[in-house]
Amino acid sequence: MEHAEEPLSARPALETEGLRFLHVTVGSLLASYGWYILFSCILLYIVIQKLAVRLRALRQRQLDQAEAVLEPDAVVKRQEALAAARLRMQEDLNAQVEKHKEKLRQLEEEKRRQKIELWDSMQEGRSYRRRTGRPQEEDGSGPSTSSVTPKGKSDKKPLRGGGYNPLTGEGGGTCSWRPGRRGPSSGG
Repeated sequence: MEHAEEPLSARPALETEGLRFLHVTVGSLLASYGWYILFSCILLYIVIQKLAVRLRALRQRQLDQAEAVLEPDAVVKRQEALAAARLRMQEDLNAQVEKHKEKLRQLEEEKRRQKIELWDSMQEGRSYRRRTGRPQEEDGSGPSTSSVTPKGKSDKKPLRGGGYNPLTGEGGGTCSWRPGRRGPSSGG
């Protein structure tokens, strides 16, 4: 029986030596490159997730194309709906164009009418200042200087004080900078 126990006791010594060797090599590898391995694994995980999402989208697109080929009625309905939407949009655009053209016609008519009124008033001897929106007397007796007196700028407050002139460099600020002499430096 002693003979049988010797190979058993020798065998665990070899296993423990292998485990120690493995522990030392893996431990030194992780100690040296552990962070690099960790970040590489995280990066690999992210890349795999992104590729999986794209692969799912590609498969879904292929399935949708296969369904479109298999269902021509759905394709025809979709195309008819697109054509109807385009037709509605075109009709709306045409209606807007007609409204705009009508506005332009009205503006042209108004301008033409104003020109005719201006011409008629000039033929009658009236001034064309009526167009600016000021009411004018209809009697045509000429300009009256006694009824209208020009209003001065007495109500307005001046923007700056009276003594300020930016061209003189005086009277407005505390800045007293002056440019230096233009010439060679004095000296020997």
